[in-house]
Formats: sequence, C-alpha cells, structure tokens
Amino acid sequence: MDYRDAGVDVEAGRAFIEQIRPLVQAAQRPEVLGGLGGFSGLFQLPTGYQAPVLVSGTDGVGTKLKAAQVLDRHDTVGIDLVAMCVNDVLTSGAEPLFFLDYLATGKLKAAQLAQVVTGIAKGCQQAGCALLGGETAEMPGFYTAGEYDLAGFCVGIVEKDQLLAGSRVNVGDIAIGLASQGVHSNGFSLVRKIINQIADETEREASAVWGDRPELLGGHTLGEVLLTPTQIYVKPILAARKSGLDIHSMAHITGGGLPENLPRCLGANQTVQLDPKRWSPPPIFEWLTRAGQISPGEMFNTFNMGIGFVLLVPPNQAEQTVRWFESQGVTAYSIGEVISGTGKLVGLPES
Repeated sequence: MDYRDAGVDVEAGRAFIEQIRPLVQAAQRPEVLGGLGGFSGLFQLPTGYQAPVLVSGTDGVGTKLKAAQVLDRHDTVGIDLVAMCVNDVLTSGAEPLFFLDYLATGKLKAAQLAQVVTGIAKGCQQAGCALLGGETAEMPGFYTAGEYDLAGFCVGIVEKDQLLAGSRVNVGDIAIGLASQGVHSNGFSLVRKIINQIADETEREASAVWGDRPELLGGHTLGEVLLTPTQIYVKPILAARKSGLDIHSMAHITGGGLPENLPRCLGANQTVQLDPKRWSPPPIFEWLTRAGQISPGEMFNTFNMGIGFVLLVPPNQAEQTVRWFESQGVTAYSIGEVISGTGKLVGLPES
C-alpha cells in the first residue's frame, strides 16, 4: 500500500499549491516576508504606530458551503470566508493585516478548490490585507468526495487609543445601518430547509429548486441571489474614520441578526430603539418569509434583514455619516437611537 491507496494524493497536493501560488501572490502587502510554502507565514508590523494593538478573529462560512457544493459554484464562498473574519476585526477599529485559511476536503479536486482560493484572494484584496498562507487537508473518510469545509483567521492592528468599544457609546447616539448584499453567510440551515421543503412539495430534487426564478428576484435564480457573497466593509469604514467621522462603536450583523449582534457594541445599561421602516431589505428576505411562512420576529432573529453593519455616531454627525457612505457607493440608513435599557433592542417584531 501507499498513501494514494488510502485516498491521499501528495503529488496532487503539491501541484495544487503551485496552481494557487499566483493567487496568493496577488493578495499581498509590503510587510509580508518570505513566500508560500514555508512552515509559517512571516509579517513585519507596519511602522508609524505608537502603541499598536493586534486584533484577531476567526470564522467560517457555515452551511452556505452546502449550497455552493450543490450548485457546483465555488467562486464566492472564499469572499464570504474573508468577509466574516475581517468585518469582525473591523468592529474594534482595526485595519486587517493578514489572513490565513484552512481548507479541508475528502478528495482534492484542483479546479474546484482553485475557485475557492480565487475567492479568498479576491476577498483579501477587497479588505486590503495579505493572504499570508493556509492549510489544505485531504481527509478521505471524513468528508465525501466533492465536500469541503473552510475556516479563516485574520489579524488586524489599531492604535490603543483608537480602539472602539461600548465604553465610548452615549445615550442619544444614532445607529447608522450599512446595507447588506442579501443573506450573507448566516441562516443557511433555515434557507436549505425551505428549499428542501419546496422540493418535497413539488416532487423535485433540491438542486432543481435552486434554479427557480421567483418573480420577486427580478429574473435571477435563487442560487445566484443566495450565493451573493458577504459585503466587505473594511475600506469605506477605515476611510470614514480617517476623514474625521466620529464613530463611537460598531457591530457586524451576522448570526442572530440585529438582536444578537447590535447589543454587543453597547455600553452598560444601554439599548437601541430601532425603526425597521427606515430601510428596505433586499427582496430575498420577503421571498424567504413567504416560502417558509416565517414570522417577522424569527426573520430578525435569524437574518441580517438588509443591514450588514452598524455604526454608532453622535447625533450631530448622523446625516453627514449617511451622506459620506452614500458618496462611497455604500447605501446607508439612520435606523435608530441609543437609549437607556438592558440591552434588548426596542422596536423590532417579537418572535
């Protein structure tokens, strides 16, 4: 016997590394030392910081990967992977410096996984961070052929006196919501349950339902809309801070929606009074509500509902902040106000 008989092709792994080398090299920063292929990635801290703080984050893509694998489209989930990590790091006010990925599969399919890495490299370029390295693991018997899983790791940097936290938030601050591109990378277990239910009711394969074109979606298929990658907010938000906008705190709206994530960026004895009528969620959320017969409260507790990121700013800068992001091509809304409370958001539908 040899390793290939056991399901692991070492030579294919080496060939894959050479195939993705140009992708990694395209997502670099000047601080990167060395190249791809070592035991570790080397990164020199940027100069000019007085009291730098390193900020780290890790995340995955979740069961959205199942949708990508059913549809055999793998060029967007890499962007999701980067977005979920860099957006989290960004909430501290940090600039993402470098990113690493872990990719595990049952059988290494170079063309499939090269699409994934292409997305990762593209996400790093959108975030302005380096793709410093990663790990590709071939694990026959753990994953079936064609299956893969992803995890991402990001490190950012910020001056200590520029760190953002709930301690900076004041009652009266205004919540500015930045629009999402759709479902992003959370709630896909519920999405897939809805798809599978439609398949059962219409006596079709679930893969066929992903190709449906509901009128609400303007001619796009469910697969196209649901695989839209997570928005990366790094560059416009870092630029906003450099422009002088006074951002007191930030929240990345991921699993658990606004009710779970927005309170995480508040101070003690604070909450936010929200007005959902102030923004318009993308049509996919209305389709999910109807198709799954989901209550409004459950929708807000599961999905981002059209708000992917929230900034808390002083009331005298609210209009200026909205206009600034609109000028950068990012749709923004004034969606609520910080009030005294216990953390539970006010104004959203009850489950």
